[in-house]
Parts: sequence; structure tokens; C-alpha cells
Amino acid sequence: MSLLDPKLWTGRIFSDGWVTSQAGDAPVVEPATGGELGRIGVAGADDVRAAARKAAQAQKEWAATNFEERAAVLRRAGALFEQYADEIHQWIIRETGSVPPKAGLETHVAAQECFEAAALASGTTGEILPTNRKRLSLARRIPVGVVGVIAPFNVPLILGIRSVAPALALGNAVVLKPDPRTAVSGGVVIARVLEEAGLPEGLLHVLPGGPEAGEALVADPLVPVISFTGSTAAGRKVGEACGRLLKRAHLELGGNSALIVLDDADLDLAAAAGAWGSFLHQGQICMTTGRHLVHASLADEYVERLAAKADHLPVGDPFTGQVALGPLISEGQRDKVHALVTGSVEAGARLAAGGTYEDLFYRPTVLAGAGPAYDNEVFGPVAPVMPFHTIEEAVALAGDSEYGLSLGILSRDVMKAMHLAEQIPTGIVHINDQTVDDEAVAPFGGLGASGTGSRFGGPRANADAFTHTQWVTVQGDIAVYPF
Repeated sequence: MSLLDPKLWTGRIFSDGWVTSQAGDAPVVEPATGGELGRIGVAGADDVRAAARKAAQAQKEWAATNFEERAAVLRRAGALFEQYADEIHQWIIRETGSVPPKAGLETHVAAQECFEAAALASGTTGEILPTNRKRLSLARRIPVGVVGVIAPFNVPLILGIRSVAPALALGNAVVLKPDPRTAVSGGVVIARVLEEAGLPEGLLHVLPGGPEAGEALVADPLVPVISFTGSTAAGRKVGEACGRLLKRAHLELGGNSALIVLDDADLDLAAAAGAWGSFLHQGQICMTTGRHLVHASLADEYVERLAAKADHLPVGDPFTGQVALGPLISEGQRDKVHALVTGSVEAGARLAAGGTYEDLFYRPTVLAGAGPAYDNEVFGPVAPVMPFHTIEEAVALAGDSEYGLSLGILSRDVMKAMHLAEQIPTGIVHINDQTVDDEAVAPFGGLGASGTGSRFGGPRANADAFTHTQWVTVQGDIAVYPF
């Protein structure tokens, strides 16, 4: 049996079943070939408003459902991600340009997100509070109602399900707006899995769409919480809109993460870690290693070894060949990447590898020295390397960024690395590893232009994101007052 039979979803959105949208449809394009893989329904503002209304109606009964029933749905969803992994992989590879191991990571994490969410359903829902009166005082967690989820193109399955699953487990309904460029991997897959898992109708609405749909979701009065993953520029707009509307916005945004290589690091292992951190999924990951800060005594050799790895990595269609890098998502993204690379060379950086492309296939690139590619989030396979001489200089360079998402430190002296990490503002630190990692059990989020902190992952962060706290007092008799 096929999970993703196009007959079910072609030209449709998921909103109380598979229905025709009011805004028409759009092609699903394979970036490696430019070919059309299918057609998805595109949601407009009216579709969003209708979905929010239906979700709010369905949510009340779902919140009252026994936690065992909610947990069972999420456990079945996790098992379905595993059961249909091969079919899902094909869509992730073709629609997003992912290499097979990255596709495998997405289904693995998606299953784990569901299993962890299932445990949330039966988790602790409150605490007993001290009180100076003769009564019971407690704080309890209440579902927020309808959660709006806006997810991007780069890791669409993980970045959608990591909000959808815990929000549902905690008794909410969800309106998900995946990026229309990856609406199957990041939308249809989630809808079909939860549909087959037995999620009652009306609780999940999957509405691929552009800015109009996103603006309608943020503005809808029936959606009190927005979980947004995407660019910093778009996230600022979402945050501003939510602030005016007094809504909670959980923002996971961009990054320009640093990998610090200290003078005692193993160079071979460091170069391999650095290559993985910068070139995985063509650098189209928020945690990508965007800056390589290497002790001056190792910097020249590090550049040479990193460039050698870049030169030997095969680039091509991940669906038809054994490659390390696939295509960038679009011509616009490719042109942005190339402009940052050429601008860096013009500013004085040395091009040690790459810097060329064919169609959407951009060669893994190594730059020695500063420039626009060092200063900005590239979102492409580009590794700028900058030397430092002292620990103090490394701290200053690593902290000299508006972003604060992830940090890697490579050193044989772990305690030295721990002390170094304490001095650099960042939401995530990996010692003796590169900057890209994600686990369903761990809190995830960044500081500054990278977002509003750890809003995803683990029971505490998910509960904070998708419930609100209600103070309740109980006493045996009506209180006596002097009025």
C-alpha cells in the first residue's frame, strides 16, 4: 500500500479531509532536474480562516480526550514514519535535493518526535504551590487551543513535525503552513501519517501557501500561538505582528555558527568535522558551520585539508547518483550564494576550493579570509576560515555576530573548551563536534537574531511552547469577607 498516493492529494489541501483549495494549485518541482513531480493545492487567506475555525471547534473535544488515546495516536504515527520510510525518503530526496543519509535522518527524527510527544500526553501537568491561606493552591498546564506552525523548505519534515507532534499531544489543534516548494515532504507526509494514525478530523490542517497564507495564520484571532522556523528577516515580521496582537511567537531563525579549532586539535578529524558542518545538505541548514575559527598555528594546513575534501566531494542528482551534495533549492538561492562568494574574493579572501556551479549544483567552497560570506548567513556550501592567535581573540571573533544558534569547539582539553563555551553567547554548544545536530529529547533554539531561545524539544521546552499556566486555588468553604 502506498502512503503518498498522488490520487489522494493532487491539487488539494488537508482540512477536514483532502479538499480543493480556494487559491488553486502549484507544481512540485524537482530542483535537480527542473521536472514536475506533481501538483499540490495552495491555500489562500480564506482557507486559513476556515481551517482555524474548524480547528478551534475540534480542539475542545481533543483536549478532553483521555491522555492514553492521544498518546496512542502519536505512537502509531511514529511507527508509520518507520514503516513508510523508504517511500518518504524518495520524496525528500527529489523534492528537497537531499542526499539519502539526510533523508534517513529526517524520518528517524520524525519518528522520535512522535514517540517523545506520546510521552508528553501523560506527563506532569502542574505543581502544588505554597500558600499563606488554608486552601489548596496549584498551577496547571492548559492547552493553548490552536497552534499555527510555519515551516521552511530545507529540512521540511523535521521542522514541521517537531511542533505538530508535541502540540497535538498536549491537547491542541494545529494549522500547519509548509513551504510550497517542499509541500509534500513537509506537509502531505505529515497529514497522511497522522490521518492513518487515527487522528480525529479537524485537528490538523495542512495548508501550503505563500505570504498571504502566512499573514492570515499569524493574524487569525483563533490562533494564539505561532511556531515559526525560517529566515531572520521573515521571523522579525512574524514577531512584530504577534507582538502587536499580543500573541506568543516561538521563533527559530537563521545562524552563522562558528566552529573553533584550538591549537591542540587533531587536524584530520577537525577538517572532516568542518567539512560535514559546512557542506551537509549544501549548507542549507540553520546550524551550518558558517565560520571556521582556527588557531593561527594550524590555519594554513586546515585550509589545505578542508579544500582537499571539498575538491573530492561529488556533486549531482542525489536520486540517480552516489553524491555528497545535491542541488540548491532555487536559482535565487544559488545566485545569492555566488554573490557572497565572489564578493568575498573581491574583498581579499582567497578562494581555496569551489566557487563554481552548474545549474543549481554549487561546488563545495573554501575561503581563506574575511568577506561577505564570513559576515552573513550564506545558506550554501561555503566554508570561510579565519585564523586567531589567542583564546581572547577566539572569544571575540565567535561572539562578533548578531546570531547565536550553535557553536562547535574542537580540542583535546575538554575543560578548556567548556570554559571557552561559557564566554560565547549561543543556544547550543557541541564540544568535539561540528555545529549541526538535533535530537527530539533536547531543547533547541538560539539567541539574538537566531530566535527566541529553546522553544522546541524535550518535555519542558515543549510544555512551555504549547500550553499556558493556570493558577487554581481550592478551599472547603466560601471565604468570609467583611463587605
